[in-house]
Order: sequence, then structure tokens, then C-alpha cells
Amino acid sequence: MVIDTPAVVLKSFSYGETSMIAHCFSKKNGKINLIIKGAKSKKSPKSPYFQPLSYIDIIYNHKLNRDLQTVSKVNFRRHWLNITEDLYRVSLAMTVLEITNKVLSENDPHPVFFKTLLRVLELLNNKLINPKIAFWFYECALLSNLGFQPNLENPDLPGLVLPDIQKDPSSIIILATLLSGNIDDLYEEKISKKTSSLISNYLWSLITYHFENLINIKSVSVVKKLLS
Repeated sequence: MVIDTPAVVLKSFSYGETSMIAHCFSKKNGKINLIIKGAKSKKSPKSPYFQPLSYIDIIYNHKLNRDLQTVSKVNFRRHWLNITEDLYRVSLAMTVLEITNKVLSENDPHPVFFKTLLRVLELLNNKLINPKIAFWFYECALLSNLGFQPNLENPDLPGLVLPDIQKDPSSIIILATLLSGNIDDLYEEKISKKTSSLISNYLWSLITYHFENLINIKSVSVVKKLLS
């Protein structure tokens, strides 16, 4: 079956002398693993299309009995230049991609979450918006879209001790706004170091509780310092 879909490249690496393998989050089929034959060929190089953060349109031949699907055509759809020019923003964006790659199952469509990922990348690309807000919004959307929406009034979970956000009204307000999806009011919000640390630790504790394979991902230790 020939599939034509937009996709965000989550991860890519070389395969052999001229080919690449890319993990992508597609709108139609969710996470897909692609092989791009001849991607590094001098005659027809496709490797620039399949760098992490690329937002592309792809056409590929989907076969159920294959782990890797073969790409036949690709075009750029969107560049996020402000992200790539800012170390803070690119660190957050790469962590978003790494988390997304690890939590999604193959060929399991999540069209709403796909749309949310694009919105998060647009927020990170906007220099007028606090990158922390964009990253927290992503974490809230991840939990909500995959069936683990936080309960701010009754946060207790078996075997998990969460930071006590009830003692900080600002944390409650910000988290409630993020979970509602109406984050426009937070763009100019002044956030104290205490509130920032509480929110970051609260959300990451929930994420690693529900997704144990995220506990040791490399990029998070750097990001946690940036967010606190």
C-alpha cells in the first residue's frame, strides 16, 4: 500500500555506505521506521531531509511484514530555524523528539498528538514564548493523549511520591492551564524558580512512573537543569 503523509523525523542514523534508517512520527500511521536507500548518494542525496526535527512530506510503500518501509519520495514541509539557532531551544526540542520516539508504538496512529507535537515545535520556534511553557505543555499533552492525564486534586498514585504542588498555588494554576490546552495566557507569565522546579519535577515524576523506559534517557539530565 502506498502511503502519502506528513511526518516529523524523530531519529536517524546511517545504514551501510549510502543508506539511512529514520524513525518518524507520521500523521497517518503514527510512528514508522523507514529505510532511505541511497540517502547519502552524491547523485541524489536525501540525507538532509531525514535529520531530526525535519518536518517532511513522504511517500512510502507500506508492507505489513516489513520492519522497515521503503521511501520513494520526500519533500520539506517546514523549517524551524529559530530552534536550531538556540542551544536552549534545540536541547528541549531534541528531548521532545527522543521521548516521543520511545513512548510511541509502531503503526499506531495518534493524529491529535501529532498535531500537538507540531504546535510544541512552533512554540519552541517562537522567540517571544518561554521555552519552559512549551516543554511543560508537551509533557501534559503526552500524559493526556496516552491515557495518563494528571489529577491535580487527587494526585496520589501507588508507589509514587509526588512533589507537593498543593502548597504552591501558582503551580496549580499553571498546570491546570497547560492541561486545558489554553496556554495563550501563560506566554508572558513570570514564573519563580520554586514554581518552575515544582512543575518540572512533578511532570517528570509522572512521566517516568507511567513510562519506565524514559528513566535513563540521556538528554533529560541536561534539560532538567535548564527547566529548574
